[in-house]
Amino acid sequence: MGWWQQGSQSATFLASPTSASRRCGTTTRSGCSSPPRNPSTGYRYYSGEQVPTAQVIRRLRDLEMPVSEVKAVLDAPDALARNALIAAHLGRLEAELAQTRAAVDSLRNLLRPPVDAPAIEHRSVPASRAAGIAAVVDRADILPWWQGALAELHATVRAQGLRATGPYGGVYASELFQHDRGEATVFIPVEGSVRTIGRVMPVAIPAAELAVITHRGSLHDADLSYATLGSYATRHEISVDGPLREYYLRGASDTPDEAEWRTEIGWPIFRADGSARTTRARAASAGTTSA
Repeated sequence: MGWWQQGSQSATFLASPTSASRRCGTTTRSGCSSPPRNPSTGYRYYSGEQVPTAQVIRRLRDLEMPVSEVKAVLDAPDALARNALIAAHLGRLEAELAQTRAAVDSLRNLLRPPVDAPAIEHRSVPASRAAGIAAVVDRADILPWWQGALAELHATVRAQGLRATGPYGGVYASELFQHDRGEATVFIPVEGSVRTIGRVMPVAIPAAELAVITHRGSLHDADLSYATLGSYATRHEISVDGPLREYYLRGASDTPDEAEWRTEIGWPIFRADGSARTTRARAASAGTTSA
């Protein structure tokens, strides 16, 4: 059996001696054999049979797989079990990468000045009957709750043969944003009687006076549109207490391409004008001009 010193073994699988020691030495406690040391240099000797295992360890550790999982991969009874462990770790990495990309895109949008100021419309929204799901939700849980509730809502509306009379939407109590916990309602305005099934029940969406802005793209950076809308309502002293609204004109149920999503965000206001009016809002300017 041939033996390599640690430095030569490192070159075999393209790692520095320090890196090789860290990867193999750390894993030694979890199942890697501990080869003998050269008494002159302190480096360990590795056999040629250990090189393939060391190459696997190196790649798994480069992918930030925990040592305990590396051991599980090495100890897997067959290729199917081994591949399942590696696939599960890759799935977690891909999810983390997607979250990082979304955060990077959101930050770029924050740094990039808008080419044109968004249009803000004053709108009188009539009361409507709808199928809905309501709950008191923690802000940290709002996204998974929202996704699950909408999926259940759409399925129930289809199963009951109800016809939607407008875009689906959400009503969110101000406490959800101010105190990180509050009531949330998702709804689909429908024609006909809604039977209570599961969490879905008939709801009445009240009339409201709203300042409305259209958010384009992913909801990950919807806070930018909320900030523009809130600043506008506060600056013009028309903001009133009340829940915020969202209307999903085009969303995940329509297309997987988040760039194509269109969401109307409504802020409760006091309407002094007698008719619908669209204004051009600029975050850096106190003035408005009629569209």
